[in-house]
Amino acid sequence: MTDTSGAVDEPLPLLIVDGANVVGSVPDGWWRDRRGAAERLRDRLVPYAGSGVDGLPGPLELVLVVEGAARGVASVPGVRVEEAPGSGDDRIVELAAAAGDRPCLVVTADRELRGRVREHGAQVTGPRTVRD
Repeated sequence: MTDTSGAVDEPLPLLIVDGANVVGSVPDGWWRDRRGAAERLRDRLVPYAGSGVDGLPGPLELVLVVEGAARGVASVPGVRVEEAPGSGDDRIVELAAAAGDRPCLVVTADRELRGRVREHGAQVTGPRTVRD
């Protein structure tokens, strides 16, 4: 992308959040309302789009991946919500692979998923990075 001065805008670093894994990391009753829990997580993520997180300074492109009963959560300014048509892990891997050379950080505690996204050059961090 080129602005009016002729400078090329670099794409923002990408932060991908494994919604099911992060929501499930705290036993706060999320299982009674999975969609509501995903919406609350989405809303808590908004500030990170501007400020960044440890290891990835802002501003960021922030993507929350949801699946199953959490589908139907709308995007909000600062957080794009991606509904996984099947496996949330598969969608996260696709997003990490599509990041190309730009910095990409995936928030998950899922050991298998961590290995899969690292194969595409993504860094990983645990849910505490985005939980209070």
